[in-house]
Amino acid sequence: MTKPALIAAASTGDEAAFRDLADQYRRELHVHCYRMLGSVHDAEDALQETLLRAWRHLGSFEGRSSFRAWLYRIATNVCLAALDKRPVPQPPSYEPATLTPYPDAWLDELPSDAAEPGARYDLRESVRLALLAAIQTLPPRQRAAFLLRDVLGFSAKEVGQLLDVSSTSVHSAVRRARVTLEQRATDRIPPPDDVQRSLLKRYIEAWEAIDIAGLVALMREDAVMTMPPDPAVFLGRPAIADFFATVPAGGALDQIPLVATSANRQPAVAAYFPDPEAGVYRPYGVMVLTLDGDSIAEITGCTDPSVFPLLGLPSALELEPAHEAFTRMPRE
Repeated sequence: MTKPALIAAASTGDEAAFRDLADQYRRELHVHCYRMLGSVHDAEDALQETLLRAWRHLGSFEGRSSFRAWLYRIATNVCLAALDKRPVPQPPSYEPATLTPYPDAWLDELPSDAAEPGARYDLRESVRLALLAAIQTLPPRQRAAFLLRDVLGFSAKEVGQLLDVSSTSVHSAVRRARVTLEQRATDRIPPPDDVQRSLLKRYIEAWEAIDIAGLVALMREDAVMTMPPDPAVFLGRPAIADFFATVPAGGALDQIPLVATSANRQPAVAAYFPDPEAGVYRPYGVMVLTLDGDSIAEITGCTDPSVFPLLGLPSALELEPAHEAFTRMPRE
């Protein structure tokens, strides 16, 4: 069926037609909700609410905009409503309330990594955690305007129609968002895939050897480590080294095996913590690495074990430390 035929059939109550129609946009809407909310779980809730509203109000779609734009209008409003329910972060902290890794396998379901016409960011850039962390600090409607304009490539006029504001207001919101992001989101130059693999391999080897000096030597002098929603920020090699030497298992890093993975188009490692009673290692957290050239510039930690199955990671490891962790490589 053509898209107009699917819309017509769905408007008469054909649920199968609506599912076929919605499936064309499901993943990109999910990614949009993720960019808006910072949480893969909240994005799933927002997507389901978006599709429910679209089904219930399909009769109100008049075709004055594209069906895709109509869905984005609903999804954006759902996300804005969700953000309104969140507590407002208090200064001086500007860390996001939630920020979880996004599976690369899901990003593979999108048609292309290339930027949309009129957009300033391509897919790879728009899902990097450093940028997403900065985006989460924007006021909700400013965030929406920025994402719709600079990431999704809608024109200022179209964004105004989606948000029920003037084009002038859109230009103003996007301009303010760009200034904020320029101050908080530093440009990084991801290295070639072989360099990424080498860095990740050396990171795991230094971790397993409890070589703290070797571990932080892989990082820039001004490297940053965060673990949202924890407001703590570790700035520079000495602070990160002190954390690794004292906090995870009291510094006994070899008791926390790592499994190489990837998320948000970035290399990452999944950490497991021992459960002696069960005789296994349980999911502990994921560290996503932001690379700049041949060094690690940022580490973003996520201590939500529920992201492990989303990333295709094992639910448990044998208690004896495995040295075959380097089996899952980040994709180019």
